[in-house]
Amino acid sequence: MAFEGLSEKLQEVTRKLRGKARITESDLKEMLREVKLALLEADVNYMIVKEFIGTIQEKALGQNVLKSLTPGQQVIKIVKDELVELLGGTESKINFTPNPPTVIMLVGLQGSGKTTTAGKLANLLRKQGKKPLLVACDVYRPAAIKQLQVVGGQLNIPVFANETSKDVVKIARQALDTAISKLNDVVILDTAGRLHIDEELMTELKNVKANVKPHEILLVVDSMTGQDAVNVAKSFNEELGIDGVVLTKLDGDTRGGAAISVKKITGRPIKFAATGEKLSDIEVFHPERMASRILGMGDVLSIIEKAEESFDLEEAEKLEKQLKKKKDLDLDDYLAQLRQVKKMGSFSSILKMIPGMNQLKDVKVDDKEFVRIEAIISSMTKEERQNPRILNGNRRLRIAKGSGTSVQEVNKFMNSFEMTQKMIKKMQNEKNMKKMMKNINPNDLKGMLK
Repeated sequence: MAFEGLSEKLQEVTRKLRGKARITESDLKEMLREVKLALLEADVNYMIVKEFIGTIQEKALGQNVLKSLTPGQQVIKIVKDELVELLGGTESKINFTPNPPTVIMLVGLQGSGKTTTAGKLANLLRKQGKKPLLVACDVYRPAAIKQLQVVGGQLNIPVFANETSKDVVKIARQALDTAISKLNDVVILDTAGRLHIDEELMTELKNVKANVKPHEILLVVDSMTGQDAVNVAKSFNEELGIDGVVLTKLDGDTRGGAAISVKKITGRPIKFAATGEKLSDIEVFHPERMASRILGMGDVLSIIEKAEESFDLEEAEKLEKQLKKKKDLDLDDYLAQLRQVKKMGSFSSILKMIPGMNQLKDVKVDDKEFVRIEAIISSMTKEERQNPRILNGNRRLRIAKGSGTSVQEVNKFMNSFEMTQKMIKKMQNEKNMKKMMKNINPNDLKGMLK
């Protein structure tokens, strides 16, 4: 996961500080040395680290923090505030033009994930009420056009392509005309990349910029390339002028130094972060939320947003009504809830957003477990799902064979399901008890006690 190594080290430092009644200048220097090492190991630019540490030291000493009542908490706050600032300060949004279509030009090196990012971004903007058009402007890479068409087809988002032309400016202009006629309010240009920055690449991109005048030029950067990502961002900004950065492959980068360095080096904000392989795995980059995640303070707002996006409100209300009618939760209900949760993304990534969960080293979540559970429930008959009590040894053996699991795995799941049933029943009973207590007349109670 993104920032995993850095996150662990910084959380260890803050744990030592938290709750300390007194911190000396020597304690502060030791803590800053550990923070410095953690950032350098995470591949953050040396000059940025030096400035970051200097600012924290100056603020901690200058504000007389060490003599305050809660010095540990105040130093942690300074670290968090400076980390937020380093990541960009505030969320940076796309500048949509009042006269659509808004043209977004994606640029970057080959292999950075531009084409997939184009689809992810289009999908995200559609959720926000936009009507995007994807444009295939990479006329050199074999199968680049086909790849964008496949991505567009998976998302049911239109793709404009002219497979007979090599003139990228002409293709972009034709796409704009199409967008206007089809009432698409966002046009996303998927441009060509190279294995390295060269004059030919920059000339082509400059021609597109001069003739099409995109409202946003977003640089797609592979965060796993470390300091190379920062150098690429710097070169693109100096040569072309970019409006923001999209960081890809953050799910595979345990260091994350590129994200921390890129804003400071280029002066351009990180606008989006791609956090997985699915076409829904992209999110708006929130510096404050990311800083909270890195420091193990959680990111509850992002969990709520994911739930609001993923959960079907009608389905949830329907399930609640069913549970009120039934005595027990059955396996059909359980499977429906499981599928709702799966829409939010990997369970391990959600856990990392819960405050304090990063500190629980023993909590291991295997997302494949969801697949096994789904296979087990799907291998049952309708009668078995609605009345799990009839699951005897022979039935469990058949279910295990049908789901590609073992009888032990089926038994383990059924035991955890029964525990869930008991917990829900207990919650319902407590709810009913509270309602009953509210309706009791105190005078009646007095009479009963006489």
